[in-house]
Amino acid sequence: MRIDAHQHFWRYTAAEYGWIDEGMGAIRRDFLPPDLAPALAAAQLDGSVAVQARQSLAETDWLLALGESFSLIQGIVGWVPLAAEGHAIGRILDRYASQRRFKGVRHVLQAEPDAYFADPGFNDALQEVARRGLTYDLLVLARQLPASLSLVDRHPTLRIVLDHLAKPVVQGPPPREWRRDLRELARRPNVACKFSGVVTEVPGGRWSADLVRPYFEVALEAFGPDRLMFGSDWPVCLVAADYAGWLAAVERFVQPLAPDERNALMGGTATSVYRLAP
Repeated sequence: MRIDAHQHFWRYTAAEYGWIDEGMGAIRRDFLPPDLAPALAAAQLDGSVAVQARQSLAETDWLLALGESFSLIQGIVGWVPLAAEGHAIGRILDRYASQRRFKGVRHVLQAEPDAYFADPGFNDALQEVARRGLTYDLLVLARQLPASLSLVDRHPTLRIVLDHLAKPVVQGPPPREWRRDLRELARRPNVACKFSGVVTEVPGGRWSADLVRPYFEVALEAFGPDRLMFGSDWPVCLVAADYAGWLAAVERFVQPLAPDERNALMGGTATSVYRLAP
């Protein structure tokens, strides 16, 4: 399958989406499955993985309800109160893991101090995620990659997906520290990576394929096509790029690869990691 491994839905309110600041005015409105469907169809993509955009169980329930109504949603990465609920987290995960589109969880670590990565309750909850065969989406900033390495090493059986290349600032050649830390993370075989969210890490949103390509090449060399996956980060990407333009750039990047490698990066890896149904 051809899969967009990372996108979001929301009914916009300023109170619930405070992270959408004034500079992101283009996305201060509702984005729902009928808005995404034409872009997926034009791109000949079979569906997407919808990822949480609010840290609430109401968000997870809403995404699952959307998944029951719209078949383009192949998988859902929701939010659950990791660390906050103690032993109750197992019961919460059991409730969601029984739903076929629920594939994993995400807690936004980019907003947490490094000390949180070692929090005992948080790490106990991640063990419960691993026991149920679910994924954990790792959303961190590039400076948090060293702390992420310690976190990952505590959970060798947990399937972890790094979002947005750890959000390096994309201006000029890839930073040496980011290259070093990303390659070190990629040495852990249970970690995959999304090539997504890159255009909005370019200062001023003035991205180009030539600017972004070296970051793709570093990620491809580190993870290989079997652990790297295309994601749009729609609708956040619309702040800097339209869906078709971002997809076209990625498809140019993968064109030199062998057909099976292209297929992996454009959907096969996401299908495998998130255990999507064909």
